Amino acid sequence: MSSNDTAPTGGFQALGLSTSVLRALEAVGYEQPSPIQAATIPPLLEGHDLLGQAQTGTGKTAAFALPVLSQIDTEQRLPQVLVLAPTRELAIQVAEAFQSYARSIKDFHVLPVYGGQSYDIQIRQLKRGVQVVVGTPGRVMDHMRKGTLKLDGLKTLVLDEADEMLRMGFIDDVEWILEQTPEQRQIALFSATMPREIKRVADRYLNNPKEVKIEQKTATAKTIHQRYWFVSGLHKLDAITRLLEVEQFDGMLIFVRTKTSTVELAEKLAARGHAAEALNGDIPQKLRERTVDRLKKGELDILVATDVVARGLDVERISHVVNYDIPHDTESYVHRIGRTGRAGRKGDAILFVAPREKRMLRAIEKATRQPIEEMYMPSAKDINIHRINRFKQRIQENMGADDLDFYFQLVEGFEQEQEIEPLKIAAALARMAQGDAPMLLKEQETKARRERDRDQRKKSDRKDDDRPPRQERTPSPDPRPLKDHPDVEMERFCVEVGRRDEVQPRNLVGAIANEAGLESEYIGQIDIYDNFSTVDLPVGMPKSVMRDLQKTWVQGRQLKLCRFDQFDPTKRADQDRREAKKKAKREARQEKGKNGNFKRGRKSGAKKQHRKSAGKASN
Repeated sequence: MSSNDTAPTGGFQALGLSTSVLRALEAVGYEQPSPIQAATIPPLLEGHDLLGQAQTGTGKTAAFALPVLSQIDTEQRLPQVLVLAPTRELAIQVAEAFQSYARSIKDFHVLPVYGGQSYDIQIRQLKRGVQVVVGTPGRVMDHMRKGTLKLDGLKTLVLDEADEMLRMGFIDDVEWILEQTPEQRQIALFSATMPREIKRVADRYLNNPKEVKIEQKTATAKTIHQRYWFVSGLHKLDAITRLLEVEQFDGMLIFVRTKTSTVELAEKLAARGHAAEALNGDIPQKLRERTVDRLKKGELDILVATDVVARGLDVERISHVVNYDIPHDTESYVHRIGRTGRAGRKGDAILFVAPREKRMLRAIEKATRQPIEEMYMPSAKDINIHRINRFKQRIQENMGADDLDFYFQLVEGFEQEQEIEPLKIAAALARMAQGDAPMLLKEQETKARRERDRDQRKKSDRKDDDRPPRQERTPSPDPRPLKDHPDVEMERFCVEVGRRDEVQPRNLVGAIANEAGLESEYIGQIDIYDNFSTVDLPVGMPKSVMRDLQKTWVQGRQLKLCRFDQFDPTKRADQDRREAKKKAKREARQEKGKNGNFKRGRKSGAKKQHRKSAGKASN
């Protein structure tokens, strides 16, 4: 079966999905299936094997997750579904998607298994019971060999991005796993391309599969200026607020995923002084039409909408489309930004991207065949320039007002009565017009704070014999989130090098970055104590990297890096005491040896002289 068709008009209800899954789809704001979802869900529900060819970003996660969840048996706590993914990031993403679609299914459990995470955590979850396991081939094989993952009750096996697993050298592992699965099981294989090796696996292991091939017809107008913005440490609301400060726009359409989000964001923007309204499927048709009409007339500047209600929306005023929430598939992205740049007009499309959504960003670039330009957070200086220019513009616009003569006489009379300079009166009027809100934005004092902290560290590290003994603070086990990457989960580690070794944070950052191949921006909080230090690193560090870091030397000592809960702070102190004792004994022996050699040398010289004299006498 080859499919290039669009989704059926009946929506997800026409595909035969369970009621609980349909409720979850409604909650997350899905209203129409994508082409691959419409083509694959029915045959998978019927129990057929499936061979699907579709690019990343076409919505294929939902294409296999929704039919699987519609047939899941939550009374059984053994794995019924196994999804193999090429990378840790994709495994986590797929597991999260399963959890989202199963929010209405009671007692449902999904577990991602991947290298870098502790076996103990995964084994505990497997013992408690899960219905769906999503994992990378290597870690799945390890659990199967250990006997911690049993596939006797497996009903469905999904190979996601099979060509990527082939490229990464996992295809032999995949075949080994396939050979261990029960004969009576359903297999769904998805691949963006169909190289000979993948086709061979499909022919060998799939039973008379239904074939689905989705050709992407995505294209974006050349008149649309596409940009993306990594939200970093800023909250999205802060990001959109700053964006609205500096972007010169006429009308703006902001896309979010859910109906609830449209109302929440529109209310927050309105509270910040922007003319914004929500547009979603729960709003009656007549009210939606009036809202769009207000946008056309200039009574509204911003609409916050979901995908479905905005399809077909053609308002000439829309100069900007902002993807506040990244779309689930590339086709939705193309439909979204198509609301601007119409009929040869110029438009702007801005995409907010979280660090873990980089994969979808690359898929969008590939699908649209256009690079998307990165943009950066406007500084306080940029925003202040725009605010001042807007204020000047307001003054300019009022210079031609009809009733200006009245105010001129009023100010002139006030000047003569109070004997105040005209410029001072103008400044006071400008302050009155601005109100309580400050004209200028103060940049966050992160830089000043970093410099202050650096100075404090220098002072603390400075040797001063007159200074009283330092009171050592108790280290906290909780890692701090990364300021620029708040979505990256962090873990706290300890290293056996500290203040006594005259170590600086930069020494640890350099060593860890070089040995672990980790960019310095992903190395978090570093706290230095007398004889050890703590450092926050991303969760899931591979064992090989751990071993390398344990052996790495900094300031003449091995780091011996370990997790915080495995670190014994007294161990280094005891070790220092033993080393101090050994050093003292060694120095004492050396000193004693010097003195002893002098005495022995003097005595031996006397003996030699005595023997020499005795020899002469005997002769």
